[in-house]
Amino acid sequence: MKNTIGSQLTMTLFGESHGRAIGCVLDGLPAGMPVDMKLMEQMLAGRRPSGAGSTARKEQDIPEIISGVKDGRTEGTPLTILIANNDARREDYDALKNIPRPSHADYTAHVKYLGYEDASGGGHFSGRLTAVMTAAGAICAGILRTKGILIGTHIRRIGNVEDRPFSEDLETDLTALNEMTFPVLDQNASEQMRHMISDAASEGDSVGGILETCAMGIPAGIGEPAFDSLESTIAHAMFSIPGVKGISFGTGFGLAGMKGSEANDPWALKDGKVISLSNHSGGINGGISNGMPIMYSLVLRPTPSIAKPQKSVDLTKMEETEITVHGRHDAAIVSRAGTVSTAMCAFALLDAMIGRYGTLWFTGGEE
Repeated sequence: MKNTIGSQLTMTLFGESHGRAIGCVLDGLPAGMPVDMKLMEQMLAGRRPSGAGSTARKEQDIPEIISGVKDGRTEGTPLTILIANNDARREDYDALKNIPRPSHADYTAHVKYLGYEDASGGGHFSGRLTAVMTAAGAICAGILRTKGILIGTHIRRIGNVEDRPFSEDLETDLTALNEMTFPVLDQNASEQMRHMISDAASEGDSVGGILETCAMGIPAGIGEPAFDSLESTIAHAMFSIPGVKGISFGTGFGLAGMKGSEANDPWALKDGKVISLSNHSGGINGGISNGMPIMYSLVLRPTPSIAKPQKSVDLTKMEETEITVHGRHDAAIVSRAGTVSTAMCAFALLDAMIGRYGTLWFTGGEE
């Protein structure tokens, strides 16, 4: 289970950045659910590099489903997705074979796997594997849509440039985000963010940022208290995304500066349904969904691969040295990670909902 996540629904990853292919297996899906290939293509398009500052590596990312789907619907058996690596260049990393890149997994992987790991482009630790995570998450997101659940992510901040928050018209915002390759709600902020990424790239440097994800339509009662809280389930999935270094739900760390009278979410009735008048809790109380939109933010570090000289250690000679990372890299991974957050959120929520209702609930049956 070392490369597997999930409880009732599981996802297992395999492959390396510069190997023949990457892939994943989804096991535990409800049978008979439509596989929305258009949604998968939209989400994969959002993960592809675009614009100045993006990696020059160009992969088509055409997913091949080799099991678990028949006539466009899930069979309920393990669903396997393959994506070929057609633009791999192992030789770009030959000079760094024994010199770990700062803040990458190179050194920790070397220690854990005794030097037998594939270090090219980060190998199994590479953000390249988020392509199959996105494809698998798109299947989960499509299933959730059949129950009226929408998920979307926007770039909340890059450097000192901020996007506007989600509006009260969440459905419009979430629908629009799923069709964007650079998910920003305020187009003025979008242009400023693009310039910031381009400037960092021209300096041989990189920038980090914050993503904000929202899931609307989740019924109350999903999740478990304590160890399998909905926050824990989502956070576990989010930290599978390379570069994520923090998560907060609702108002998050902003709660530290508020009084209880300000931070509490008062209950009310609307059209016979219990709602809260604010959502500082991010749609979760006691580890269980409360029926309000689930909101969380992720902070992603600046891309560690930069063209500036950095200090490192030659592990063969056991001498300190200096390296400059060549190859093809993004100046801001946050600009491509939004769709990955959406995908892994869909996976985490579907897993939790199957745990609550079983699989037949999705097709109108009983279990």
